[in-house]
Amino acid sequence: MDASDRQKKKPSPQPKARLVNVRWVVTIMTVSLLLSMTMSYASNEALNNANTATSFIVLFLFIAFGIMFDMIGVAATSATEKEFHSMAARKVKGAKEAVWMTRNAEKVSSICNDVIGDIAGIISGATGALIVAALTAGKGAGEAVVVSLLITGMISAMTIGGKAAGKGIAIAYSGKVLSICGRVLSVLPVSFEKKK
Repeated sequence: MDASDRQKKKPSPQPKARLVNVRWVVTIMTVSLLLSMTMSYASNEALNNANTATSFIVLFLFIAFGIMFDMIGVAATSATEKEFHSMAARKVKGAKEAVWMTRNAEKVSSICNDVIGDIAGIISGATGALIVAALTAGKGAGEAVVVSLLITGMISAMTIGGKAAGKGIAIAYSGKVLSICGRVLSVLPVSFEKKK
């Protein structure tokens, strides 16, 4: 067997599959940092000198925020691209954005469920801790423990129960959820037509 035959039979090196998209990881970390700082600042400003009723309203808003974005992430992974093609062909507002969301379901889910959802959960917990501190100021240790357990339990129950209900709605009505999101995204100064 001569050198030319050996070269023909030698297998060509295969490119290594990238298990981690470094650019996406860096992007998602940066977005997480900025969103976390923004939401934390908004929470602190809203709770600064706020009474207990206002603190509970802020808490419920952050819980609802986390549930809403969890629904969007689930809807993006549940919806099919086909249902939006005819809408996009008829130039329905938000249709091309909805198509983009289904094509990029993994990224949309990661941002909505993991980034925004987790940040909202963390801030809900921090807000709950501030409420507990305000309610238990000057109270005994036993009463403080009971209030802390009640607030923590309420936050957990509302978040978990809300997300469980939201997932069912998002799966059953994924097209409608993404249509609404598409309309919201359509007013942003970002083009989704050529983005895959």
